[in-house]
Amino acid sequence: MEEKETKMTYSQAIAELEKIVREMQGENCSIDNLSAYTTRSLELLKLCKAKLLATDEELKKILTEL
Repeated sequence: MEEKETKMTYSQAIAELEKIVREMQGENCSIDNLSAYTTRSLELLKLCKAKLLATDEELKKILTEL
């Protein structure tokens, strides 16, 4: 993952995903852009998944210390 992406927050990634979905659903969406949209969406989904898993692990660790 690029350094820029590792600094991206979960909320920023979700916002970008929502923007991509809106663009894909729009009337002006070009078929030529679908591959790029799909590739970027996959990158963002991986980032979100990694952040969710990391948060889950942190919470489990905190809860076991209680």
